[in-house]
Amino acid sequence: MASTDTKQRILEIARGLVQAQGYNALSFRDIAARLGIKGPAVHHHYPTKGDLGAALAREYTDSGAEMLEQLLKTSEDPTVLLDAYVAIFRAALLNGNRMCLCGIMAAEQEALPEAVRSEVGRFTDVNIAWLMRVVEMDDPLAGVQKRRQRALAMFAAIEGAQLVARGRRDIGLFDNAVMGCRQAGLIP
Repeated sequence: MASTDTKQRILEIARGLVQAQGYNALSFRDIAARLGIKGPAVHHHYPTKGDLGAALAREYTDSGAEMLEQLLKTSEDPTVLLDAYVAIFRAALLNGNRMCLCGIMAAEQEALPEAVRSEVGRFTDVNIAWLMRVVEMDDPLAGVQKRRQRALAMFAAIEGAQLVARGRRDIGLFDNAVMGCRQAGLIP
């Protein structure tokens, strides 16, 4: 049981580090120090930084996918669903000016091992697939290509708004960007 708890705590600490400082700042030494254990104990659970990064992105994506599925059970109103979706990204900014974990990792794409890149790509795919379902609720006659394009544009706009707001430490920029997307008809 203690081993599972340690493994989970490693992921929690790693998530906070990456969301605040990016994948390149991920350090086994920092994680071990925060846990009060030796570095090799972290390596016992995750032999390489890539293993840890992939596990982190996998857990984040799986958790996010589950959350999005639960959201679909709460409403069939695309505006209500997208309000909740946007609130998830906004909440990260309110939590220490953090980024979406996979969004910040995607910005470091070239520095990521293949296993991490793959998991980050899966996060994008999960979000676009979910947004396509919401777009279909908003525009039932839209074909698959149109739904995919709009979903991708929505995802890029929300992730981008988060990045800009984080860079300026101004959540108002996030809110204004989302409002602009709504006024332009991109987001219901």
